[in-house]
Amino acid sequence: MILILVFLICFFASVAGAICGIGGGVIIKPVLDAFGIMSVSAISFLSGCTVLSMTTYSVIRSKQSGASRIDQRTGFPLAVGAAIGGVFGKYLFQIIKNMSPDPDRVGAVQALCLLIVTLGTLIYTIKKNQIKTRRVTHPAVCVVIGLFLGIMSSFLGIGGGPINLVVLFYFFSMDTKTAAENSLYVIFFSQLASLISSIVTGTIPDFSIGMLVLMVCGGICGGMFGRKVNKKLAETSVDKLFIGLMVLMILINIYNIYKFM
Repeated sequence: MILILVFLICFFASVAGAICGIGGGVIIKPVLDAFGIMSVSAISFLSGCTVLSMTTYSVIRSKQSGASRIDQRTGFPLAVGAAIGGVFGKYLFQIIKNMSPDPDRVGAVQALCLLIVTLGTLIYTIKKNQIKTRRVTHPAVCVVIGLFLGIMSSFLGIGGGPINLVVLFYFFSMDTKTAAENSLYVIFFSQLASLISSIVTGTIPDFSIGMLVLMVCGGICGGMFGRKVNKKLAETSVDKLFIGLMVLMILINIYNIYKFM
């Protein structure tokens, strides 16, 4: 029963992640934390692996289709920054984890950070038509922005989530679907770097290989389905789904803060 539940969580989270460009980890991580199925460290790691599998599929399919919305002049330096940030974010997670005698305390910190990010994202999304955006093109600035996104992505174990979209909306004046595709591109590099960092430093937590395979399969299947749905939905529908998910995530993260504290 638990295995079926985990697969369904990863599948539907990845469907929503592929549609909205939030990677799915922003749903997988707090929902699994709420159920308490595994340790905080294991959930963070497996959530990152699931998001990586989904974004790998999405990025490859986007390139193969020839209809990619990624502008490499900004996308590549963003990806470079995200990769570096992914390593720093994993390092930051380990520092906070080692500082506390309670292994669940880092879960409370993650939930609080994610609550703040999600709440800010919700407010921005509702007000975005009233906010004047920018068009950043300088490679160095793009790297710095990518660095910040990578750190948040890796530390929170969510892939990138809603904060990616807000940053892409504001700094690059992207529309919803373009931001979604670029967000998945950035998430791919940050999570890949985070995974490599975990392997090299030997900080991979204990987990079941069967659980990893199950979650990755759910992530890939969800990414495939979500990609098809994304093509059929209007941008207004994507925005409404995104807002609904943010409200749900705010409630779950409030519960997780209470649970871990």
